[in-house]
Amino acid sequence: MINTGILNPQILSLLARVRHTNALVISDRGFPFWPQIETVDISLVDNVPTVLQVLAAIRANFNATQACMAAEFKRHNNPATRTAFADALAGVPTMFEPHVKFKLRVPAAIGLIRTGDTVQYANLILISG
Repeated sequence: MINTGILNPQILSLLARVRHTNALVISDRGFPFWPQIETVDISLVDNVPTVLQVLAAIRANFNATQACMAAEFKRHNNPATRTAFADALAGVPTMFEPHVKFKLRVPAAIGLIRTGDTVQYANLILISG
């Protein structure tokens, strides 16, 4: 029985299938459903859990070499929120692109973890190393 680290069996299974250069999406509560990729929906209520909480949980065992976010994230969020995301992604080069272009990358991901996050444009695509 696993009693430390990530306990959710669907997330563990998803993470085990991410290989070198594969993508994993962590999304906010309002992100569209993508029927062609596996989605693990762990949203419970507003902001439970958050994208940053999920990111912190998986970073210990996930070698992210690049992250992608929507450029709108910077415009719609305050400096404290932007700093929190930058700190959580420390050491991972992060590119920002228009949300429409960001969403075009999603179908190529191995899977998507949907959270209850209410931060606008708090979606991440993590590329494995």
